[in-house]
Amino acid sequence: MTATAPPTAPPEVSHGRLADNALGLPSVLFCIVTGAAPLTAMLFNVPVAVNGGGWAAPAAFGIATIALTIFSVGYIAMSKRVTSAGGFYTFVSRGLGRVVGVGSGLLIALCYMIFVGAVIGVMGYFAASTVETFTGLALPAWLYMAVGLAVMSLLAWFHIELTAKVLGVMLVAEVLALIVLSLAIFVAGGAEGFSAAPFDPTQVFGNAGALQIFGTTAAGIALFAAFWSWVGFEMAPNYAEESRDPHRIATIATYGSVIGLGIFYMFVSYAFVTGWGLTGSVQAVSDQLNGTYASAFYPLSDRFVGGWLTVIIEILAVTSSFACAMAFYNTSARYLFALGREGVLPRVLARTSKHHGPGVAAMTTTAIVALYMLGFTLYDPSTEAALTKLGTWSPLLGVLGILAVQALVCVAIVRYFLTTGRDGFNVLTTLIAPVVGCAAMVGACYLLVSNRAELAAAEGVPFITVLPYVPVAIFVVGVVIALVLRARRPAVYAGLGHFTLTDPELDSPQLDSPQEVAR
Repeated sequence: MTATAPPTAPPEVSHGRLADNALGLPSVLFCIVTGAAPLTAMLFNVPVAVNGGGWAAPAAFGIATIALTIFSVGYIAMSKRVTSAGGFYTFVSRGLGRVVGVGSGLLIALCYMIFVGAVIGVMGYFAASTVETFTGLALPAWLYMAVGLAVMSLLAWFHIELTAKVLGVMLVAEVLALIVLSLAIFVAGGAEGFSAAPFDPTQVFGNAGALQIFGTTAAGIALFAAFWSWVGFEMAPNYAEESRDPHRIATIATYGSVIGLGIFYMFVSYAFVTGWGLTGSVQAVSDQLNGTYASAFYPLSDRFVGGWLTVIIEILAVTSSFACAMAFYNTSARYLFALGREGVLPRVLARTSKHHGPGVAAMTTTAIVALYMLGFTLYDPSTEAALTKLGTWSPLLGVLGILAVQALVCVAIVRYFLTTGRDGFNVLTTLIAPVVGCAAMVGACYLLVSNRAELAAAEGVPFITVLPYVPVAIFVVGVVIALVLRARRPAVYAGLGHFTLTDPELDSPQLDSPQEVAR
């Protein structure tokens, strides 16, 4: 089915196309799950979750699994009706109108680019520390960051399937390493045997272990770490145009990544708590924060498996971070591509490479990420800052923006199926599930904002102080762009958020009612 506009459409509304039938289910899963970076998520986020919720970290991951699964119910229902690389931007535009949609689209695109910079910072830190440990060669983290971004930019010019294969190899390796470690801990019985306490959700709030070691608890910190571990699971619709069977693949890939990662995260985090013991796990994180060791996972692999696994995990920490950043990079480019294709941003962004990838959008992503990382590097060029500042402060901003847009998506789903898509309305999947999902996202936003200083370990730092206002400002810029287009370029405005492969009759703005076009 062609995705070009019908002859009656205004000549301004022309769309670029990405490669057709390029990705099967495994490739899409690799692109999505590597965005979550299971190994990096565990090495980085389990200690954060323990820092906030003590030994109840597995319960925090369980809460996030349930919340995101509920969100996915309505999200999947919407993805079956609207298939476009625009993802959240397209969904919000269809449900809440073009003005809100453009605001959301600009925000989500920049959030993903912030994630790229943040995870490249983590990669740079692990690369610098690992190379120095093995060879004694001390090179700054920013050098590894620059090389990593350059490699991502190079891969972006090739066929998307090449990137998917690279990500797939890295994903399998890191998952296997964590499974080996976890099984070894379980076979040995851990430090104190097995306990069901880590799965008790009430223990996330007021955990005795956290109170004993840290003197306080912070459920917001624990839940932030959990939700941050899934960022990227919603990428499936962004690859729909390049998928061989977008409806089936989006459904399986989204549910598979949410539920599969949830089970995996609970499995690994429970192995961590079991390996150290309940109170011991909290003390281990305290020791890590005090610089006793680079990761509280490393002593576990030394003890229960052997130093060889620790070496492998140290190396995989670098490749996992790269794979994660590459997945975010791909999605960032596709958001810029979609916004350029519809005239929100310069149309040159919709030009594709000879392999039908979003070439210009990808290079624009490279430029923006490079400038963002440069700002942090000039602020503090130390290797430690790549992790503690770029890699820690930035995710707070990105996750806040993502959660806010996900809440808007929930509202958009409800409205869409109460109006345009009434034939697909279902009380459970398109009303109750999105409402519950929205409440969960709003609650998570509140907890993140109220605990941001503790999460960043940076009380009074301007970046953290103004953090809640940045997503609002970006959203407002997008709203202003949409209003200007509505006033000055109505033909372009009429097509915003309406490019799709599954319901092309909606691609033509003439088919919308005057009331719909005005939104």
